[in-house]
Amino acid sequence: MGGGPGAHARWLVEEGYEVDLVDPVPKHVEQARERAPGCVATQGDARQLDFSNSSFDAVLLLGPLYHLAEREDRLTALREARRVAVQGGVVAVAGISRYSLMQDYTVSAGLSPELLAGEVSQVVRTGSYDGSRGFTVVHFHNAAELAEEVSAVGLSGVRVHGIEGPGWAYVVAAGRCAGQEEAGALVADAIATARLADEHGVFHDASAHILVVGSV
Repeated sequence: MGGGPGAHARWLVEEGYEVDLVDPVPKHVEQARERAPGCVATQGDARQLDFSNSSFDAVLLLGPLYHLAEREDRLTALREARRVAVQGGVVAVAGISRYSLMQDYTVSAGLSPELLAGEVSQVVRTGSYDGSRGFTVVHFHNAAELAEEVSAVGLSGVRVHGIEGPGWAYVVAAGRCAGQEEAGALVADAIATARLADEHGVFHDASAHILVVGSV
């Protein structure tokens, strides 16, 4: 759900999974068909899926939850994910940490007093972002809030993970020196840091992205 141009669908197909991708953007659907041959890509809305109940072993929402700015829309998408998953199936949901904007500006030495007092403080307090500086309107979660929304629709066994961990800046640095010998070492360090941090819940909000997994 919200599969975009097929980045995740591609490796899932390559791993042997049968993949259906749904995205609201026609261009993304076209790109997914090209980039992830073997997946079934269709245009649609995460809040109203054109699938029967209990159709899938796993449902991934690795985008919709932060693009849906209103809580009720997010809960509707989560209910749809639960509906189309089989009993015992997995629903995995990604969110962007509401602290990531502050961290991003800090890492790039761009956290001016104006930004800190304005949009950064607004996001930290409420999670709401108006898209005024190049990104779209979005809702940033903290780990507890995202887990609560997943639990609110009846999913059980909810688990929270910090995807990049507090060392996510290493990934940014690796991108800047892509193709150089240093990049591989930076990525390895980032992965090791993320795995260590994920063992300690206090670090979940320090990750740029949060992953919450529940079962039907």
